[in-house]
Amino acid sequence: MTVATLPESAAETAADNNGQPMIEAVGLSKFYGVFAACRDVSFTVNRGELVAFLGPNGAGKSTTMKLLTGYLAPSQGVGRIAGHDMASDRLAGSSRLGYLPENGPLYPDMTPHSILEFFADARGMSPAYKSERIEAVVRLCDLGSVIYRPISKLSKGFRQRVGMAQALLHEPDVLIMDEPTAGLDPNQIVEVRKTLLRIAQDKTILLSTHILQEVDAMAKRVIMIHEGRLVYDGRASELNAKYGALDKAFHALTAANAQAH
Repeated sequence: MTVATLPESAAETAADNNGQPMIEAVGLSKFYGVFAACRDVSFTVNRGELVAFLGPNGAGKSTTMKLLTGYLAPSQGVGRIAGHDMASDRLAGSSRLGYLPENGPLYPDMTPHSILEFFADARGMSPAYKSERIEAVVRLCDLGSVIYRPISKLSKGFRQRVGMAQALLHEPDVLIMDEPTAGLDPNQIVEVRKTLLRIAQDKTILLSTHILQEVDAMAKRVIMIHEGRLVYDGRASELNAKYGALDKAFHALTAANAQAH
């Protein structure tokens, strides 16, 4: 299958991507028997980019993210974080990576402060550095008003921010986030978006979402996957220019490729 591109999109994306590669998918494939959850997926996200990773349900987004984070081992290909092969050098790669899975697990009886302390201790942070980092992520994710409340009592929006704070605790260079605004109400989405935009000022972010308005609000570049294969990698603005709106582009690329199979 040929990945959809637009001439201007390819040129502009190449111009943006002259920095250091921080997320690399090189021919990533994951097979379960004869079923391919993803097949020959290749792309690069460079330092300082915030890239939206799109696709229908079951397209292979979460599988690709788990391969990139080292949570799953690839059947073929390589996933790298900051140059580290996440199959063979996962510890080094994980030290540079913050991962927020969809509906990431949190301990409901703990408070945001106690869970951040727990993860800081698990990472072997010194007391002084632990205190400094907890203060920093609480401020960045705007958790001050709920920092000592049980997580079970928090709204989903605040729980998502606790997950982001945990992912940011060790000052990673790279963030991979799977549906961070899923299930949130419009006000919560706005708050999480503000948090992400603050984070994006000095991080490399790969963000999976079904909320296309979030892509227009945050990401210049879109990577789209369908039925386990890459179908688009380029400028969000070029998709809007060609199709009139991102939702129309999404339908055209995924529906057309579905029919092509």
